[in-house]
Amino acid sequence: PRGLEAGLADERGALGAQSLAPGDGGGGVAGDLALVYRANLESRVATRILMLVGQGKYASEDDLYQAAYKLSWPEWFEVKRTFMVKVTAVRCPLKSLEFVTLRIKDAVCDRFRTAGGSRPDIDTRQPEVRIHAFLTADEYRLYLDTSGNALYQRGQRRNSVEAPLRENLAAGILKLTGWQPGTPLFDPMCGSGTFLLEASMMALDMAPGLHRTFGFENLNSFDSGIWNVLRQQAQQLVKPLDFMQIYGSDADLRAVRVAKQNLEQADLLEAVWLQQKDITQAEAPAESGVLIANPPYGVRIGEQEELAALYPKIGETLKKRFAGWNCYFLTSDLRLPKLMRLAPSKKTPLFNGPLECRLFEIKMVAGSNRKDAR
Repeated sequence: PRGLEAGLADERGALGAQSLAPGDGGGGVAGDLALVYRANLESRVATRILMLVGQGKYASEDDLYQAAYKLSWPEWFEVKRTFMVKVTAVRCPLKSLEFVTLRIKDAVCDRFRTAGGSRPDIDTRQPEVRIHAFLTADEYRLYLDTSGNALYQRGQRRNSVEAPLRENLAAGILKLTGWQPGTPLFDPMCGSGTFLLEASMMALDMAPGLHRTFGFENLNSFDSGIWNVLRQQAQQLVKPLDFMQIYGSDADLRAVRVAKQNLEQADLLEAVWLQQKDITQAEAPAESGVLIANPPYGVRIGEQEELAALYPKIGETLKKRFAGWNCYFLTSDLRLPKLMRLAPSKKTPLFNGPLECRLFEIKMVAGSNRKDAR
């Protein structure tokens, strides 16, 4: 997610990867197959791990066809594998990205026909192999996707309530707060429990990709021996399940039930304390800790007024009951701190999908709230 490039760079460093140039919403590394597998298995922030297979200049759709045709696709995956092509572009001069997608797809199929007389089938819903093309004004890059489904899909069946937070954004936000396992963590607007799930996995040293499959398993280069060793090593690092001082609540009983179901399905329920309670009635579960919340954004008509009435009440709750806590709110509603009558110590720009948001840091210093901050 855009805004979490620094967190991604930290993960690359932890993997021991040779970092290449960072980018907007991403960053490059150089390494071997084991690095590809570990990055998919262990990254909490990345959305996809893409392998660069071709790059160069282009001026027309035919240039892109020729560029894709010259690549050795049959060496990378078998003709029996289904595939799809996804094209994204910035300042691309070509008229139709759909036509570009079609030309690259035709080039891949024609390359297979030339090599062996038959072509792979297309599957745009659940392909076994994904090819990504990224175009600028005059340059192209072609990638094989080693992840398959996006990495925020952790592999556990998930229920959700309205406007769920993606898992990798939640994990990145947890890192931005500086929260460390062992420190009390409280989400008083937990929804379907995404912050609770991600925090629990962090606290237990559970790799986020431990219970899912990946796109690299469908490539000819797949080495099951290396992969099985890496997965076993990750499994051995997981700590015994226990309560990890992670707390969650929500005013909506249905949301609490969904959060409980998700935690149960992930075998993480014992790590979390969960209850139904409105945020304005919430009480601090410890003397100090990290409070994190993703309140409603007020997108619908009428919700802006409701939120304008709610924010001051949240502010009063924080002043009365959360002295000593560091509080974080992810929202696209920039009125939040002012209406809470609290001054943020930090404002971090983030994107929740297409929505530009801020992560507001509000430190509730113990003993400093003798009067409302005006």
